[in-house]
Amino acid sequence: MVAAVGLRIENTVEPQALSPGRGELLARYRHLREISKQHLSDAMKFLSRDAVMHHARRLGLTLGKTTIIVDNMDELTLAVDLAIHTAADGRSRAIDRYARSSRFAPGSDEALMLEAMRNARFAVVLVQRRHPSVGLIVSDLFRNVELWLVDEGLEISLPVGAAFATRYYKPDGFIMTAGVGMPVGLDLLIGAVESAPQLLRKSRVEVIEDRRFAEAVYRAAIADGVMEGVAYRDVPGTGDAA
Repeated sequence: MVAAVGLRIENTVEPQALSPGRGELLARYRHLREISKQHLSDAMKFLSRDAVMHHARRLGLTLGKTTIIVDNMDELTLAVDLAIHTAADGRSRAIDRYARSSRFAPGSDEALMLEAMRNARFAVVLVQRRHPSVGLIVSDLFRNVELWLVDEGLEISLPVGAAFATRYYKPDGFIMTAGVGMPVGLDLLIGAVESAPQLLRKSRVEVIEDRRFAEAVYRAAIADGVMEGVAYRDVPGTGDAA
């Protein structure tokens, strides 16, 4: 897959010698994860049923105009992700509407996390190696950057060389997933691009920044049954989704 995409990786990972110990990093990650969960819960209050239904319909998760049908409830999570983090041109995103209504002290972790969530990026990443303290070093394949991902569930479950699509935040020196993700292969990515003809005229960087690409990848993953093998679960003792 990497050879086919033909990427040149630029190392943007902070020097490992400056990294705190595993316990301190996990405590920081878990703290920020709890804040992100609360932000997502509050942002969902700015979603209409019609908005979720619109994205569910585009992902092939509806029967008729009013009924959502899923084989796996995690499939609906993908529709909610799109409804929170994306919007058509000229429309506002739910995460931005929530941010405008919020009042957090400047510089607080709540404000820091919310700003990171507003700048979330959809990505296809490849696991390069384990980080010596915690998490994984991954390559964002479309943007040619190497990142430090902290996610306890993915650290446990993903081997080196695994490729997956996800949306991520960068609230600190590391990135965190937005709570969605699925394994992907080259065939699925090609199929996703071909299913959205508007993407065929774009460069690789333009494709990954286009909201329609995330939608196309989610739709392909559902259609191919990829989501049947995905489970967002709590890591024992942490309460964090993986």
